[in-house]
This record gives sequence, structure tokens and C-alpha cells, in this order.
Amino acid sequence: MVEKMYHLVLRLSKSMKDFELKELIKPLLNSMRNFNELNVKKSLEFLFSESVNIKMCHPFGIMNGSESFFDTAYRPLLNALPDLERRDMILVAGTTPEGNKWVGSMGNYMGTFVKPFLKIPPNGHLIHMRYHEFFCIEENKVVEMQIIWDIPELMMASNSWPMSPQLGAYLCTPSPMTSDGLDDHGDGKESIDLIKNMLSDMCLHPENPDPKIMNLDKYWHPQFNWYGPAGIGACRGIPGFRNWHQIPFLRGMPNRTVDKNSDVNSNWIAETHWIGSGPYVCETGWPNMRMNLTNDGWLGIAPVNKAIMLKSLDFWRIESGLIRENWVLVDLLDVFNQVGINVFERLNEFNKARNLGSLTSLEDK
Repeated sequence: MVEKMYHLVLRLSKSMKDFELKELIKPLLNSMRNFNELNVKKSLEFLFSESVNIKMCHPFGIMNGSESFFDTAYRPLLNALPDLERRDMILVAGTTPEGNKWVGSMGNYMGTFVKPFLKIPPNGHLIHMRYHEFFCIEENKVVEMQIIWDIPELMMASNSWPMSPQLGAYLCTPSPMTSDGLDDHGDGKESIDLIKNMLSDMCLHPENPDPKIMNLDKYWHPQFNWYGPAGIGACRGIPGFRNWHQIPFLRGMPNRTVDKNSDVNSNWIAETHWIGSGPYVCETGWPNMRMNLTNDGWLGIAPVNKAIMLKSLDFWRIESGLIRENWVLVDLLDVFNQVGINVFERLNEFNKARNLGSLTSLEDK
């Protein structure tokens, strides 16, 4: 069945338009709704090129090939959540200004947490873990993926997060309030330009110390929601965004550099790809920001005076010319790792007295 679906799609899509990219991806996404190991593995095999380059959040790293991807990432997750399901909430497809075809997806993996995952202790309850996953497509095959799973979200759900408490709210990330995140919306160039202008103005501070230089009121809706990763949390409106994310972020890392193609002094290269569809914009950044961790530090990390790079995958929704919702995932576990903090070792210490076995009594008999 899987083979027939993909052969049909491939026959109909020799010169694919942007909106047709979704149709190529959908059989894979649909196979994960009621996660079936055989169907998912076959979908990955048919859709991915043999040399697909998969860039995933810490601790997974870089993988090549669909089999390695499944065995390294999905098999342990499915073992921990036997009733695993995928819930897509945003799906954006487009061609970058450079001519690359990408599809960005955002949603939540959900299921009953009955066995450890990455030694995170299970809690026996329905849990959620947000994902941002981007697919680069050439000749009807996925040749690259960039993936961030919000693994700290699982740690918090099981009351085992071993780092500092987050300032923002902890919640199951919602879908767009317009309920149209999976629809096709046409050209998104105007929306991309708005987001890029917003980021340019934001970077005028702190070189100019007046926060007003960032023109937040010009770009952001008065009631916007900023859905940050677990460890930072969600914020509401400019006051929430400033207090629970931006002020601590800029205080700890005031010299951030965003979206530079190259930096001769540091040898780092930003890898960013922009696509849009109507009011939706998404960007891959692997990495897209570099800064020194100084002053007050960040997220409970001491000011190590060391350069770090952020990998982030972001989505925005524009409403009446203003940003109404922004979904942001940053590979925070990689940030900790860059400064020598092993979150998983701390997790083991933090949960040494807990039972890390399977909660078999909660499984179906």
C-alpha cells in the first residue's frame, strides 16, 4: 500500500510546484498518525534518498540513511510510548530565494509514557513533545532533514528536569488560532520580508542601548503568543516576551550575530533557509546565531565567556500585518553541551532514587 501511494505521487510530480511538495511528504506524516513501525519504515525508505543527511538535535547528532534514522531516534521513542502518534499543526512548503525546495512541519508527538526514553523516567501518563522538522527535497526525494524534538519537555512532564526552572509558561503547544496551519496559502514573500525586517531591527539593540530601537510595537501584535522551547517557556505579548525571554537572553549574550554567511574572525557559517506561504513563514537555522555567554549567564549557566552557536527552527504567523504567533524551538541541550554541561548526566543524578523500569502495569493486557 505504501509503495503504491508513493509511486502514484512520483508519477504525478516530475516538475513539482511548491504546494505539491506537501503531497510528497503527506504519506510519511500520515503513517505516523497511528504510528505503525512497518509502514513508517517503508515510507522513510521510499521517500528518503539513500544518502539522506539527517541533522538532529542533541544527543542524536548527524545520521545518514533512513534505517539509521529510524533505529536511532524513532525506535527508542516508540518503545517508550507504544501508542505513539504524530499530530501535525503547521505544514509549510516553498522554494527558498536560492532555489531549494523545503517543507517545514510543526506539531506534537503524543502517547503514554510507560518506558524510559534517553533515561528520562516514565510517568505513566499521556505526554506531549513538540517537534519542528524540515525536509529538503531534490528530484522527489528527501536529501536532508533538520530536526529538533523538545526533549526537555519530556523531562518536565516526568518531573525530572535537572536544570534551572524556566521563566515562561509550560504548556502543550497549541495549533494556530486560525486552524489553517495545514492549508495552502500561496506566495509568502511579503511575510518573509516582514520577518526579516523585524529581525534586523531587533539586532540594532544592544549596540543602541534603548530597547525602543527594536521597534517591537511595529512588528508584533499586542496579544501575540511566543511559544519557546521547554527551558524558556511560552510568553504573552511584549511584556511577557521581554520579561521571560528577551531580557535574560540579551543580558547574558549581548553580542549576538544573526544570519551571517561567514565570519572571518570565527570561521563560522550560518545555514539558514527561508520559505513562506501566505501568512506563514518558517526558517531553518543550523546554526543561525553566534554569541558569547557573558555577564549574568543564561538559563542558569554561569558566564563562561565562551562563544556558542544556536540551532533553531522557527515558524511565524502574520495577522493584519503583525506577528500574532511565533513557534520557536532551539536545541537547548546542544547549548548546554557546548559549554561542558551534560544534562543527561545531571538527569541520572537527579533521578538516581527513582524507578527507571517499565510501568508494565499500565500497559494493555
